Amino acid sequence: DNTLVFEARFESGNLQKVVKVNEFEYQLTLRTDLYTSRHMQWYYFQVSNTQAGMPYRFTIVNFTMRNSLYKCGLRPLLYSEADAKKHKVGWRRTGNEIKYYKNNAGQGGRQYFSLTWTFQFPCDRDTCYFAHCYPYTYSNLQEYLLTISKDPVKSKFCKIHILCRSLAGNVMYVLTITNPSKSGKGTERKVVVLTARVHPGETNSSWIMKGFVDYLLSDSGKAQLLRDNFVFKVVPMLNPDGVIVGNHRCSLAGQDLNCKYRSNVKKCYPSIWYTRNMIRRVMGERDVFLYCDIHGHNRKQNVFMYGCERRQQAKGPYVHPFVFPLLLSKSCPDKFSFPDCRFRVQKSKKGTGRVVMMWKMGINNSYTLEASICGSKLGCRRSTHFDMKDLESIGQHFCDALLNYC
Repeated sequence: DNTLVFEARFESGNLQKVVKVNEFEYQLTLRTDLYTSRHMQWYYFQVSNTQAGMPYRFTIVNFTMRNSLYKCGLRPLLYSEADAKKHKVGWRRTGNEIKYYKNNAGQGGRQYFSLTWTFQFPCDRDTCYFAHCYPYTYSNLQEYLLTISKDPVKSKFCKIHILCRSLAGNVMYVLTITNPSKSGKGTERKVVVLTARVHPGETNSSWIMKGFVDYLLSDSGKAQLLRDNFVFKVVPMLNPDGVIVGNHRCSLAGQDLNCKYRSNVKKCYPSIWYTRNMIRRVMGERDVFLYCDIHGHNRKQNVFMYGCERRQQAKGPYVHPFVFPLLLSKSCPDKFSFPDCRFRVQKSKKGTGRVVMMWKMGINNSYTLEASICGSKLGCRRSTHFDMKDLESIGQHFCDALLNYC
């Protein structure tokens, strides 16, 4: 029997149903975010019993997003266990005849869209994986933090603490990164707060965060200068429950946590409540220089930022919302687009982290960093996909821009 065997019952996996249409064609249905009827976007599944060189076609039939980067050149990701073992080949883009279109299905008044692509498996009897973006699981984070904690040098200036526990009891981590103060100095250091992965399906935000932390923990002169001048508070994964179960946008409460920064319901949204309170506590001790929440974007290309214009703009360059994104665009001209940045706040965004941190808590430099799930339209990187190294480099460029800013 040459029928493919599908599996998604693993960490961060998402696939609900598969129908074999003919010998080499399969129709796939994604699972909604748990306890919701929406948010079919993230997919990550395993396929085994493969035949090499045969023209397969997969069609995912229940996307809900009208506009998609699959219309603009985005290709699915493939990982082959055989190729990884024999040739050290990891995740790679795959697919031909890629089309994203409105189909005749829908539910609850919601229109469905299909993504279809053709491809060939590289090896016979292989086990392969497909994903919407480069996976980064909660276990990946735990392994990464364990490596840091065991490093005798890095552990001196990176302290890992438990911020809280999620609804499912998973540990939420917060990292404090700064050089040990000399002779009591260091109390004047300002704070930079970075958070990521409030939306589980935006896995590229975790790769950016990894690049940021790797840079800060390096022995370069610039990294040491940053640690001398700032205290960094890093929350690398705001929604571990959603990441583990393979949600695209929501937590186990069935809610988009990015809209809950004004909420005082600690029981339902512990990660947001404790993060906000941690920042408020830090503000009682030091000035917070900059806050940034890292996201992935499914409809636009490039990397860009959303900021917050005040009704009466404060004077001085260090509190103008345009300055930091402009510096980042200079540091990263082939990936970061300043013209794509937006600073006006829509009414629907008043509960987001960046708006609450600016308007309610008074942090002048308050941003959302958005990185395309696809790639860049700029310079020599025009019409190319971001890979994991590209995403990590954005975190490194963020550090460079911060150094130039201060």
